[in-house]
Amino acid sequence: MDDKVLRSLYETVLNRRENQKEGSYTCYLFEKGLDKILKKVGEECSETIIAAKNGDNSETVYEISDLIYHLTVMMVEQGIELDEVLAELDKRSEKTSNLKTFHKVDKNT
Repeated sequence: MDDKVLRSLYETVLNRRENQKEGSYTCYLFEKGLDKILKKVGEECSETIIAAKNGDNSETVYEISDLIYHLTVMMVEQGIELDEVLAELDKRSEKTSNLKTFHKVDKNT
């Protein structure tokens, strides 16, 4: 996976947290705190789902990009390094037959 774009985004967000820039939306999110950041993550997740459900690929790509941005802000706020996420994705890419087993719930009990 070429992660240059993700690394650049992460570094930009990290820089905005450390070096406040007037008029920066990223700085605004950090100023408002975790609740605002999480609210935006939730909103962008919902918008991504709606775009996908509507079958509009260009809108879905746009919303996925917004979601990734807001997830990155959340990661920086929580002190989660990009390399931690990339390592987890690498680990998962090596798995085969990784279908999770789900338990069945008897709704009558």
